[in-house]
Amino acid sequence: MEFLGKAFAIALVVTLAMGLLLIPWLKRLKFGQNIRSDGPSRHLQKAGTPTMGGIIFLAGIFVAVLLIAPERVDALVVLAITLGYGLIGFLDDYIKIVLRRSLGLRAREKLLGQIILAVLLAYGVVFWWDRGTALVLPFSGYFMSGGIQLELGWWPFLAFTLLVVVGTANAVNLTDGLDGLAAGTSLLAAAAMMLIALKVDKYGVAAVMAALSGGCLGFLFYNRHPARVFMGDTGSLALGGGLGAAAVVTRSELFFVIIGGIFVVEVLSVIIQVISFQTTGRRIFRMSPLHHHFELGGWSENRVVLTFWVITLLLGITGLAGLYRLGSP
Repeated sequence: MEFLGKAFAIALVVTLAMGLLLIPWLKRLKFGQNIRSDGPSRHLQKAGTPTMGGIIFLAGIFVAVLLIAPERVDALVVLAITLGYGLIGFLDDYIKIVLRRSLGLRAREKLLGQIILAVLLAYGVVFWWDRGTALVLPFSGYFMSGGIQLELGWWPFLAFTLLVVVGTANAVNLTDGLDGLAAGTSLLAAAAMMLIALKVDKYGVAAVMAALSGGCLGFLFYNRHPARVFMGDTGSLALGGGLGAAAVVTRSELFFVIIGGIFVVEVLSVIIQVISFQTTGRRIFRMSPLHHHFELGGWSENRVVLTFWVITLLLGITGLAGLYRLGSP
Protein backbone atom coordinates (compact mmCIF):
# COMPACT_ATOMS: atom_id res chain seq x y z
CA MET A 1 0.00 0.00 0.00
CA GLU A 2 3.00 2.32 0.40
CA PHE A 3 3.30 2.89 -3.35
CA LEU A 4 -0.33 4.05 -3.46
CA GLY A 5 0.32 6.62 -0.77
CA LYS A 6 3.34 7.86 -2.69
CA ALA A 7 1.38 8.12 -5.95
CA PHE A 8 -1.39 10.03 -4.18
CA ALA A 9 1.04 12.36 -2.41
CA ILE A 10 3.16 13.11 -5.49
CA ALA A 11 0.11 13.93 -7.60
CA LEU A 12 -1.29 16.09 -4.80
CA VAL A 13 1.91 18.08 -4.28
CA VAL A 14 2.62 18.55 -8.00
CA THR A 15 -0.97 19.65 -8.61
CA LEU A 16 -0.83 22.20 -5.79
CA ALA A 17 2.49 23.54 -7.12
CA MET A 18 1.22 23.68 -10.71
CA GLY A 19 -1.83 25.59 -9.55
CA LEU A 20 0.33 28.27 -7.96
CA LEU A 21 2.25 28.64 -11.22
CA LEU A 22 -0.43 28.26 -13.86
CA ILE A 23 -3.52 30.00 -12.48
CA PRO A 24 -1.91 33.50 -12.48
CA TRP A 25 -0.56 32.77 -15.98
CA LEU A 26 -4.01 31.74 -17.24
CA LYS A 27 -5.44 34.94 -15.75
CA ARG A 28 -2.84 37.10 -17.47
CA LEU A 29 -3.59 35.43 -20.80
CA LYS A 30 -7.32 35.96 -20.14
CA PHE A 31 -8.16 32.31 -20.79
CA GLY A 32 -11.53 32.85 -19.11
CA GLN A 33 -14.62 30.67 -19.07
CA ASN A 34 -17.68 31.67 -21.09
CA ILE A 35 -20.92 31.24 -19.12
CA ARG A 36 -24.21 30.05 -20.66
CA SER A 37 -26.74 32.87 -20.69
CA ASP A 38 -29.60 30.38 -20.25
CA GLY A 39 -28.12 28.89 -17.08
CA PRO A 40 -28.66 29.86 -13.45
CA SER A 41 -28.23 33.63 -13.18
CA ARG A 42 -25.77 33.42 -10.29
CA HIS A 43 -23.31 31.64 -12.61
CA LEU A 44 -22.86 34.84 -14.63
CA GLN A 45 -20.47 36.16 -11.97
CA LYS A 46 -18.13 33.28 -12.84
CA ALA A 47 -17.47 34.69 -16.31
CA GLY A 48 -13.78 35.19 -16.89
CA THR A 49 -12.64 32.59 -14.35
CA PRO A 50 -9.58 30.85 -15.86
CA THR A 51 -10.31 27.53 -17.50
CA MET A 52 -8.20 24.75 -19.07
CA GLY A 53 -7.13 24.00 -15.50
CA GLY A 54 -7.15 20.27 -16.17
CA ILE A 55 -3.52 20.76 -17.18
CA ILE A 56 -2.78 21.33 -13.49
CA PHE A 57 -3.81 17.89 -12.22
CA LEU A 58 -2.86 16.04 -15.39
CA ALA A 59 0.72 17.14 -14.73
CA GLY A 60 0.45 15.72 -11.21
CA ILE A 61 -0.95 12.41 -12.43
CA PHE A 62 1.70 12.13 -15.16
CA VAL A 63 4.61 12.77 -12.80
CA ALA A 64 3.24 10.43 -10.12
CA VAL A 65 2.73 7.50 -12.48
CA LEU A 66 6.12 7.86 -14.14
CA LEU A 67 7.85 7.97 -10.76
CA ILE A 68 5.88 5.17 -9.10
CA ALA A 69 4.92 2.69 -11.83
CA PRO A 70 6.93 3.36 -15.01
CA GLU A 71 7.38 -0.36 -15.70
CA ARG A 72 3.74 -1.36 -15.31
CA VAL A 73 2.01 -1.84 -18.66
CA ASP A 74 -1.45 -1.54 -17.12
CA ALA A 75 -0.49 1.80 -15.58
CA LEU A 76 0.90 3.16 -18.84
CA VAL A 77 -2.20 2.05 -20.77
CA VAL A 78 -4.62 3.83 -18.43
CA LEU A 79 -2.32 6.86 -18.27
CA ALA A 80 -2.14 7.00 -22.08
CA ILE A 81 -5.93 6.96 -22.40
CA THR A 82 -6.24 9.63 -19.70
CA LEU A 83 -3.75 11.90 -21.44
CA GLY A 84 -5.20 11.13 -24.87
CA TYR A 85 -8.67 12.22 -23.82
CA GLY A 86 -7.11 15.21 -22.08
CA LEU A 87 -5.45 16.19 -25.35
CA ILE A 88 -8.78 16.10 -27.17
CA GLY A 89 -10.28 18.30 -24.47
CA PHE A 90 -7.27 20.63 -24.59
CA LEU A 91 -7.65 21.13 -28.35
CA ASP A 92 -11.34 21.91 -27.87
CA ASP A 93 -10.59 24.38 -25.06
CA TYR A 94 -7.74 25.96 -27.00
CA ILE A 95 -9.90 26.61 -30.05
CA LYS A 96 -12.74 28.04 -27.94
CA ILE A 97 -10.76 30.06 -25.43
CA VAL A 98 -7.49 31.01 -27.12
CA LEU A 99 -8.57 31.22 -30.76
CA ARG A 100 -11.97 32.64 -29.73
CA ARG A 101 -14.00 30.24 -31.85
CA SER A 102 -17.15 29.57 -29.85
CA LEU A 103 -17.81 26.02 -31.06
CA GLY A 104 -14.32 24.58 -30.51
CA LEU A 105 -13.75 21.21 -32.15
CA ARG A 106 -16.67 19.93 -34.18
CA ALA A 107 -18.69 17.32 -32.33
CA ARG A 108 -17.82 14.64 -34.89
CA GLU A 109 -14.11 15.45 -34.55
CA LYS A 110 -14.20 15.13 -30.76
CA LEU A 111 -16.20 11.92 -30.98
CA LEU A 112 -13.94 10.39 -33.62
CA GLY A 113 -10.86 10.98 -31.51
CA GLN A 114 -12.52 9.45 -28.46
CA ILE A 115 -13.70 6.42 -30.44
CA ILE A 116 -10.24 5.78 -31.91
CA LEU A 117 -8.66 5.77 -28.44
CA ALA A 118 -11.36 3.48 -27.05
CA VAL A 119 -10.99 1.05 -29.98
CA LEU A 120 -7.23 0.91 -29.42
CA LEU A 121 -7.83 0.21 -25.74
CA ALA A 122 -10.31 -2.59 -26.45
CA TYR A 123 -8.03 -4.19 -29.04
CA GLY A 124 -5.02 -3.96 -26.77
CA VAL A 125 -6.60 -5.48 -23.66
CA VAL A 126 -8.11 -8.38 -25.62
CA PHE A 127 -5.42 -9.30 -28.14
CA TRP A 128 -2.25 -8.14 -26.42
CA TRP A 129 -2.92 -8.52 -22.70
CA ASP A 130 -5.42 -11.43 -22.60
CA ARG A 131 -8.10 -9.58 -20.71
CA GLY A 132 -10.77 -11.58 -22.52
CA THR A 133 -14.23 -10.34 -23.46
CA ALA A 134 -16.22 -11.45 -20.42
CA LEU A 135 -18.04 -9.16 -18.00
CA VAL A 136 -18.35 -10.01 -14.32
CA LEU A 137 -21.80 -9.52 -12.80
CA PRO A 138 -21.71 -7.50 -9.56
CA PHE A 139 -23.22 -9.20 -6.48
CA SER A 140 -23.30 -12.56 -8.27
CA GLY A 141 -20.89 -13.88 -5.64
CA TYR A 142 -23.75 -13.76 -3.15
CA PHE A 143 -25.45 -16.51 -5.17
CA MET A 144 -22.49 -18.46 -6.55
CA SER A 145 -18.97 -18.65 -5.20
CA GLY A 146 -16.62 -17.06 -7.75
CA GLY A 147 -19.50 -15.14 -9.30
CA ILE A 148 -21.06 -15.21 -12.74
CA GLN A 149 -19.39 -14.04 -15.92
CA LEU A 150 -21.13 -12.99 -19.11
CA GLU A 151 -19.10 -13.80 -22.24
CA LEU A 152 -19.66 -11.15 -24.91
CA GLY A 153 -17.35 -12.01 -27.77
CA TRP A 154 -15.25 -9.44 -29.59
CA TRP A 155 -17.77 -7.22 -31.37
CA PRO A 156 -20.22 -6.80 -28.46
CA PHE A 157 -17.25 -6.24 -26.16
CA LEU A 158 -15.90 -3.55 -28.50
CA ALA A 159 -19.28 -1.81 -28.56
CA PHE A 160 -19.58 -2.01 -24.79
CA THR A 161 -16.05 -0.64 -24.32
CA LEU A 162 -16.93 2.32 -26.54
CA LEU A 163 -20.03 2.92 -24.43
CA VAL A 164 -18.10 2.75 -21.17
CA VAL A 165 -15.05 4.85 -22.09
CA VAL A 166 -16.60 7.41 -24.45
CA GLY A 167 -19.76 7.55 -22.34
CA THR A 168 -17.86 8.14 -19.11
CA ALA A 169 -15.69 10.85 -20.65
CA ASN A 170 -18.71 12.80 -21.82
CA ALA A 171 -20.64 12.09 -18.63
CA VAL A 172 -17.91 13.64 -16.48
CA ASN A 173 -17.84 16.54 -18.94
CA LEU A 174 -21.56 17.10 -18.35
CA THR A 175 -21.08 16.78 -14.59
CA ASP A 176 -18.48 19.55 -14.62
CA GLY A 177 -20.98 22.37 -14.15
CA LEU A 178 -20.53 23.42 -10.52
CA ASP A 179 -17.47 24.33 -8.48
CA GLY A 180 -15.82 21.14 -7.25
CA LEU A 181 -18.53 18.80 -8.54
CA ALA A 182 -16.61 16.85 -11.20
CA ALA A 183 -13.34 16.88 -9.25
CA GLY A 184 -14.95 15.62 -6.04
CA THR A 185 -17.06 12.89 -7.60
CA SER A 186 -14.11 11.75 -9.74
CA LEU A 187 -11.88 11.62 -6.67
CA LEU A 188 -14.32 9.32 -4.87
CA ALA A 189 -14.94 7.16 -7.94
CA ALA A 190 -11.18 6.80 -8.51
CA ALA A 191 -10.66 5.75 -4.88
CA ALA A 192 -13.22 2.96 -5.31
CA MET A 193 -11.64 1.88 -8.60
CA MET A 194 -8.25 1.83 -6.90
CA LEU A 195 -9.55 -0.73 -4.40
CA ILE A 196 -10.99 -2.86 -7.19
CA ALA A 197 -7.66 -2.73 -9.04
CA LEU A 198 -5.89 -3.93 -5.90
CA LYS A 199 -8.26 -6.88 -5.59
CA VAL A 200 -7.53 -8.04 -9.13
CA ASP A 201 -3.77 -7.47 -8.83
CA LYS A 202 -3.69 -4.59 -11.30
CA TYR A 203 -1.25 -2.60 -9.23
CA GLY A 204 -0.42 -0.24 -12.06
CA VAL A 205 -4.06 0.73 -12.47
CA ALA A 206 -4.31 1.16 -8.71
CA ALA A 207 -1.34 3.56 -8.85
CA VAL A 208 -2.99 5.63 -11.60
CA MET A 209 -6.26 5.79 -9.64
CA ALA A 210 -4.37 6.84 -6.50
CA ALA A 211 -2.63 9.55 -8.51
CA LEU A 212 -5.93 10.64 -10.05
CA SER A 213 -7.42 10.92 -6.56
CA GLY A 214 -4.47 12.98 -5.37
CA GLY A 215 -4.64 15.21 -8.42
CA CYS A 216 -8.35 15.82 -7.93
CA LEU A 217 -7.84 16.64 -4.25
CA GLY A 218 -5.11 19.12 -5.12
CA PHE A 219 -7.29 20.66 -7.80
CA LEU A 220 -10.17 21.02 -5.35
CA PHE A 221 -8.01 23.44 -3.37
CA TYR A 222 -8.39 25.84 -6.30
CA ASN A 223 -11.70 24.61 -7.73
CA ARG A 224 -13.85 24.55 -4.58
CA HIS A 225 -16.52 27.23 -4.32
CA PRO A 226 -15.87 29.99 -5.24
CA ALA A 227 -13.63 28.45 -7.89
CA ARG A 228 -10.38 30.14 -8.82
CA VAL A 229 -10.02 27.92 -11.90
CA PHE A 230 -12.13 25.50 -13.94
CA MET A 231 -10.83 22.23 -15.37
CA GLY A 232 -12.42 22.70 -18.80
CA ASP A 233 -12.80 19.86 -21.29
CA THR A 234 -9.05 19.31 -20.82
CA GLY A 235 -9.73 17.95 -17.35
CA SER A 236 -13.22 16.50 -17.55
CA LEU A 237 -12.62 14.37 -20.65
CA ALA A 238 -9.32 13.15 -19.18
CA LEU A 239 -10.93 12.14 -15.88
CA GLY A 240 -13.77 10.31 -17.60
CA GLY A 241 -11.47 8.59 -20.07
CA GLY A 242 -9.13 7.48 -17.30
CA LEU A 243 -11.91 6.12 -15.11
CA GLY A 244 -13.49 4.28 -18.04
CA ALA A 245 -10.14 2.80 -19.08
CA ALA A 246 -9.49 1.62 -15.52
CA ALA A 247 -12.85 -0.16 -15.52
CA VAL A 248 -12.07 -1.93 -18.81
CA VAL A 249 -8.56 -3.03 -17.81
CA THR A 250 -9.78 -4.39 -14.44
CA ARG A 251 -12.87 -6.08 -15.94
CA SER A 252 -15.08 -4.05 -13.62
CA GLU A 253 -17.19 -2.16 -16.15
CA LEU A 254 -20.49 -3.15 -14.53
CA PHE A 255 -19.15 -2.26 -11.10
CA PHE A 256 -18.23 1.16 -12.44
CA VAL A 257 -21.78 1.70 -13.67
CA ILE A 258 -22.73 1.58 -9.97
CA ILE A 259 -19.72 3.50 -8.65
CA GLY A 260 -20.12 6.22 -11.27
CA GLY A 261 -23.88 6.34 -10.88
CA ILE A 262 -23.86 10.13 -10.57
CA PHE A 263 -22.30 10.38 -14.02
CA VAL A 264 -24.92 7.98 -15.41
CA VAL A 265 -27.78 10.00 -13.93
CA GLU A 266 -26.36 13.28 -15.25
CA VAL A 267 -26.28 11.87 -18.80
CA LEU A 268 -29.73 10.33 -18.50
CA SER A 269 -31.17 13.65 -17.32
CA VAL A 270 -29.94 15.30 -20.53
CA ILE A 271 -31.25 12.48 -22.74
CA ILE A 272 -34.64 12.46 -21.02
CA GLN A 273 -34.89 16.24 -21.24
CA VAL A 274 -34.12 16.30 -24.96
CA ILE A 275 -36.50 13.44 -25.81
CA SER A 276 -39.31 14.93 -23.73
CA PHE A 277 -38.95 18.40 -25.22
CA GLN A 278 -38.71 17.15 -28.80
CA THR A 279 -41.68 14.79 -28.51
CA THR A 280 -44.05 16.69 -26.19
CA GLY A 281 -42.67 20.23 -26.03
CA ARG A 282 -42.36 19.88 -22.24
CA ARG A 283 -39.32 19.73 -20.00
CA ILE A 284 -39.09 17.10 -17.27
CA PHE A 285 -36.40 19.01 -15.37
CA ARG A 286 -36.10 22.72 -14.71
CA MET A 287 -32.76 22.46 -16.51
CA SER A 288 -30.36 19.68 -17.41
CA PRO A 289 -27.89 18.25 -16.50
CA LEU A 290 -29.51 17.28 -13.21
CA HIS A 291 -27.34 19.44 -10.93
CA HIS A 292 -28.85 22.57 -12.54
CA HIS A 293 -32.35 21.25 -11.80
CA PHE A 294 -31.63 21.38 -8.08
CA GLU A 295 -29.96 24.78 -8.36
CA LEU A 296 -33.03 26.26 -10.02
CA GLY A 297 -35.11 24.60 -7.31
CA GLY A 298 -33.42 26.80 -4.73
CA TRP A 299 -30.51 24.65 -3.56
CA SER A 300 -27.22 26.43 -2.98
CA GLU A 301 -24.29 25.38 -5.12
CA ASN A 302 -22.48 23.94 -2.10
CA ARG A 303 -25.55 21.90 -1.12
CA VAL A 304 -25.82 20.34 -4.57
CA VAL A 305 -22.10 19.53 -4.68
CA LEU A 306 -21.95 18.03 -1.18
CA THR A 307 -25.08 15.96 -1.83
CA PHE A 308 -23.63 14.55 -5.03
CA TRP A 309 -20.35 13.80 -3.24
CA VAL A 310 -22.16 11.88 -0.50
CA ILE A 311 -24.18 9.93 -3.06
CA THR A 312 -20.99 9.05 -4.95
CA LEU A 313 -19.39 7.86 -1.72
CA LEU A 314 -22.39 5.61 -1.00
CA LEU A 315 -22.41 4.31 -4.56
CA GLY A 316 -18.71 3.55 -4.28
CA ILE A 317 -19.30 1.50 -1.13
CA THR A 318 -22.19 -0.27 -2.85
CA GLY A 319 -20.05 -1.11 -5.88
CA LEU A 320 -17.31 -2.49 -3.66
CA ALA A 321 -19.87 -4.61 -1.80
CA GLY A 322 -20.63 -6.24 -5.16
CA LEU A 323 -17.15 -7.83 -5.06
CA TYR A 324 -18.19 -10.28 -2.33
CA ARG A 325 -16.97 -13.85 -3.05
CA LEU A 326 -15.89 -12.96 -6.58
CA GLY A 327 -12.74 -14.63 -7.81
CA SER A 328 -11.56 -11.79 -10.04
CA PRO A 329 -13.72 -9.13 -11.70
